[in-house]
Amino acid sequence: MHNSGFFKVFLIISAISLLFDWYVFSGLKTLSSDWPSQLWRNVMLFGYLLVSVGVVALFLVGFGSFSTGTGMRPFHEWVLSLFLTFFITKLFFVIILSLGDLGRFVVGMFNMASGTKSQPAFPARRKFISEIAILVASVPFTSLFYAMIKGKYAYKLHTKTIYFNDLPDAFDGFTITQLSDIHSGSFDNTEAMQRGIDMAKAQKSDLFVFTGDLVNNVATEIEPYINRFKQIKAPYGQFSILGNHDYGDYIKWNSEQEKAANLELLKQHHKALDYRLLLDENVTIEKNGQKIALIGVQNWGRGFIQVGNLNKALEGVPKDAFKILLSHDPTHWEEQVRYHDTTVHLTLSGHTHGAQFGVEAAGIKWSPVKYRYLDWAGLVNEKNRYLYVNRGFGFLAFSGRLGIWPEITVITLKKKA
Repeated sequence: MHNSGFFKVFLIISAISLLFDWYVFSGLKTLSSDWPSQLWRNVMLFGYLLVSVGVVALFLVGFGSFSTGTGMRPFHEWVLSLFLTFFITKLFFVIILSLGDLGRFVVGMFNMASGTKSQPAFPARRKFISEIAILVASVPFTSLFYAMIKGKYAYKLHTKTIYFNDLPDAFDGFTITQLSDIHSGSFDNTEAMQRGIDMAKAQKSDLFVFTGDLVNNVATEIEPYINRFKQIKAPYGQFSILGNHDYGDYIKWNSEQEKAANLELLKQHHKALDYRLLLDENVTIEKNGQKIALIGVQNWGRGFIQVGNLNKALEGVPKDAFKILLSHDPTHWEEQVRYHDTTVHLTLSGHTHGAQFGVEAAGIKWSPVKYRYLDWAGLVNEKNRYLYVNRGFGFLAFSGRLGIWPEITVITLKKKA
């Protein structure tokens, strides 16, 4: 790793994790104190230390080999994900155990204040507190392992029907399949990923769009998967835009020329995928003599790269045309699209991944990403100007998904009666 500042942070976090290990170890000793077999007690105690401390060591070694010239690879993502899984699991265990120890401390202080002499002032730690800690800690442990092994490829189909007053009659019932945030540099199970491609193909939509972040950092990441993603075809074409990760801004290049060459190669890969890449431009989709405008902008995001030019992309589009915009970051819609003097009927975005973690069940929709993004997943309507935010096809950094599953979107346009 070339950035010593980041490595220092990792060292501090690793030290905290090792402190957790010491405290968890003490709780496990309490849990196993009455086991009849000393052998099995030692297997459990020292087996835990071997695995947990080993994960911390792997974390340090893994990120010690991290290069800012290539960015995170699946190996680094797995190392980070394993470390986070154990860290969060230990944190839950420590919280429960510390609450029990706090209770012991309060009782002990009360006994000392009252002068009780018939028993030790501070009672011994009770076994059932360690049992509760194990039970509580098992929830994040099993959930995060599921997220890493199954969840990141648990593709879900989201369908939406949107009604418009001024939709051309020929496009009543027109369907659009959307993928976003493929992040091909993160894939570690090609056959599992193929299931998502097959799901997108099975929709047989009229139009296919991809809304950015084909790679994590480097154009070559998509090369092993070009023949797979190019299987997705639509009678009215396949169209794409760039996302913030596609520009190579998050790794160190030897020169600006090398970085520019990478972006040019990525554009060629869009062509190899049979995607028409829209770079602040528009195309006309025609059906039965009637037309809609499909507009694509380069990335524009609050707090991210801002190179997209909506006005340029709209050049030549009649003001009364029905317009669909592809824009990677939903904050672009929030700041420049919904109040634009030219009405854009529907904007398709991605970018947020829904944080790859959250809850969408029983009427509850929550993810920590909501504290960063106002519109982070699903459909938004502002005076009949619609935004749809795709939850993403791939994953990044954390090699998993939990509760916010990878998405294939199908939108049906309908003429309002």
